[in-house]
Amino acid sequence: MAVTVDDFKKALQLWASGVTVVTTHSEKFGAQGMTVTAFSSVSVDPPQILVCINDAADTRVGIHESQYFAVNVLNSNQQDISNQFSGGSSQEQRFQNTSWQMGSTGAPILNDSLMSLDCKVVEKVRAGTHWIIIGEVQECICRSGEPLLYYRGAYRELAG
Repeated sequence: MAVTVDDFKKALQLWASGVTVVTTHSEKFGAQGMTVTAFSSVSVDPPQILVCINDAADTRVGIHESQYFAVNVLNSNQQDISNQFSGGSSQEQRFQNTSWQMGSTGAPILNDSLMSLDCKVVEKVRAGTHWIIIGEVQECICRSGEPLLYYRGAYRELAG
């Protein structure tokens, strides 16, 4: 029996994940970013991570052009940033009222995120509707705070 899209989505809602904003900057498209929950470490030596990005996402096109991206792990006070970068607005609007600076690769680093990883693309793999983009970490920026979590279609915080 085949798994339906709805059944698969329902099952994945039971996986709690952190919330990230993946950003890039290219000459052709400028600063771009989008909210992503599909993020994972891959290797510690060399330091590599992966993100999964929909083929239709404009941010994916910018990453393809620049070959650099940053993963910004949001803190528990950044639900508004997650919503701002989750679509429905232009790339320019997504970066308005968001404090950021260029990272060492040129990818935007969100200044108030819990952690940022500035990466160079080392491999891309097509998987269904998405691209798995593997990046080698060029710079790590860590800050204090608690992570923003997503579970069953809602934002959550760690229990104290």
